[in-house]
Amino acid sequence: MLFKLLKFILKALVCVIALISVYLGYLYSQSPTVMSRIASMMMGEATGELEIVEANETFVIDSGSPDNISKKSIEAAIQFSADMGSHALLIYQDDALILEKYFDGYDTQSISDTQSMHKTVLAMLVGIAIDDGIIGSVDEPASNYLTEWKNDSRNIITIKNLLQQSSGLDYPEFSFNPLSDFNQLMLGEDVTSITLEQKAYRKPNEVFEYNGVNPQNLGLLLQRASGKRYADLLSEKLWQYIAENDATVILDSERNRMPRTYCCLNATARDWLRIGILILNEGKMGQKQLIPKSWVNDMTASSQANPNYGYLTWLGNEHQKNRVYNPKSSATGHHSEPYDDRDIIYLDGFGGQRVYVIPSKGLVIVRTGATQMEWDDSVLPNILSRGIGK
Repeated sequence: MLFKLLKFILKALVCVIALISVYLGYLYSQSPTVMSRIASMMMGEATGELEIVEANETFVIDSGSPDNISKKSIEAAIQFSADMGSHALLIYQDDALILEKYFDGYDTQSISDTQSMHKTVLAMLVGIAIDDGIIGSVDEPASNYLTEWKNDSRNIITIKNLLQQSSGLDYPEFSFNPLSDFNQLMLGEDVTSITLEQKAYRKPNEVFEYNGVNPQNLGLLLQRASGKRYADLLSEKLWQYIAENDATVILDSERNRMPRTYCCLNATARDWLRIGILILNEGKMGQKQLIPKSWVNDMTASSQANPNYGYLTWLGNEHQKNRVYNPKSSATGHHSEPYDDRDIIYLDGFGGQRVYVIPSKGLVIVRTGATQMEWDDSVLPNILSRGIGK
């Protein structure tokens, strides 16, 4: 009896494995690129070809002592970061790097997947392009450059609407299905066709909807307006003046060579700190005004559709215990308590990748590391802010 049962279980297991193999084979035949990239992602490898964003002139970050922040606060920040599986924790205060802590074999050259923190860098580049005359105005229709929108309701969407994530454009909903539009956007080989296919299903400024379609269209807009590769434009206008190391962006495919501009700017923690310092200094790095001060102020001002969002940048103006990204998603950003400093500005990358900037305290905090779905956004800023001057 036992032998027959084991034989039945073995046959059933073989059948299940065969069915799974057939299904995976079908999925691969339908979308080999996405299936291959899912496998690469699971193994911690790049999900597309990398394109270099060249650095040149390093902005030197001065080192200082943490005397102005209590030892207890520093230790609590380190412990929280360690508990959250962090790779790096950097603290900059009063024009000096006062803590540079790496965990579990990571170091100054390590690259962590910082996801959507790229969006804020994209917003900076849009401001520079407007200042240089590459783009006319933040209020002009995006269809001046995305001509596919000229003859439909998308022709009233402005560049500002895209920056504020309130364009009214539809966007793919999260799905585990490898063949879905969501996974074609995230991992497919033609990201431009997916983003340009999205129709307007709301009026601009009606609802805040954080998604990848708006910034992806902005990346395409920048390439068309400038006539340059996005990576080259980013290097020429910004990265070469601030960064210590080359960065990379991820291309959708060798054939289309469009970078994913809603995410995936691969850079060191030190160079992400420099982005925070640039915001803290209102666009100035050393003696160079790289981004107009007025643009940084606009970037960090509340938008009509969301008081806690500016131009592809998060703000802490109003406390929301569970910060909603968009109506289609159940994912939220968790804030266990209000920020002590309501002037906080921050870059939000999926799973707890963060750059926090608190101008009133001269404070910049960088955390990169393992994905943490329960990341509490209030902890690091409040721990360190409360320790200043104590």
